[in-house]
Amino acid sequence: MVEPSFLAFPFMQHAFIGCFLVSLLAGSLGWCLLLRRQAFAAHALPHIGFSGAAAAVWLHISPLWGMIATSMLGGVFMGHEGRSKHHPAQRDMMTGLILAASLGIGVLCLHEANGASSQTTTLLFGDVLGLDLPSLGILALLTLLCLGGLALLWRPLLFISMAPSLAQAQGLSASRLGQLFLLLAALASAACAEIAGALLCFSLMVGPAAASLKLGLSPFKGILCSILGALLLSWGGLILSWYSDIPLPFWISLGGVGLYALASFLKRSF
Repeated sequence: MVEPSFLAFPFMQHAFIGCFLVSLLAGSLGWCLLLRRQAFAAHALPHIGFSGAAAAVWLHISPLWGMIATSMLGGVFMGHEGRSKHHPAQRDMMTGLILAASLGIGVLCLHEANGASSQTTTLLFGDVLGLDLPSLGILALLTLLCLGGLALLWRPLLFISMAPSLAQAQGLSASRLGQLFLLLAALASAACAEIAGALLCFSLMVGPAAASLKLGLSPFKGILCSILGALLLSWGGLILSWYSDIPLPFWISLGGVGLYALASFLKRSF
């Protein structure tokens, strides 16, 4: 008897569609975050969202909505700090403080909710095989919102990221653009956390983007390469997870490092 393909199962079909949507977000928004030297923000936003997801579990509502709300709130505060004229280290300091406070709140909410350990694991490491059609609909909506917002901000955001002094001399507001972009990044990180979880969303957003930037590609080619890298990690991780019975987050985190190592090798060789 021939064993059926993994694509014959509806939950795997949903997982592949979800990974495709999340890869679009992780690749594009992650590339912009690293270009703007905001890797710490990419690390912090999904962890901040964890506290909202934990609070949602406590309140018996969808964890995704709690994650979106607190990620965006964290993005507002982080963007507000970026409006100051202090040394950039001040921005990272505020991000770290918000991150520390949110993780503490998340642990408290899970404690008060008396949530099962499996629920906590889902929040931290994602549940790509548990995606259903309503969840995919929400992910598709988030993807459209984020990519549409990024398309609107793209030219001024790229200008102010690569030539900040010249952009400000021409009247562009770095603080306003930065705040709007962090709101988009917060939405994207909440969606990515649905797949990779709060702990490893960072790997999906940063690994492919770092490899793309290492190659020194043009912005359009760089984002395309970053998206393809995220797709390789998520789809490849799903296939490897199916055959090896090792969780998807392991393959995503290991693959992110592998992509950067490969980009470094190619950069030295050519």
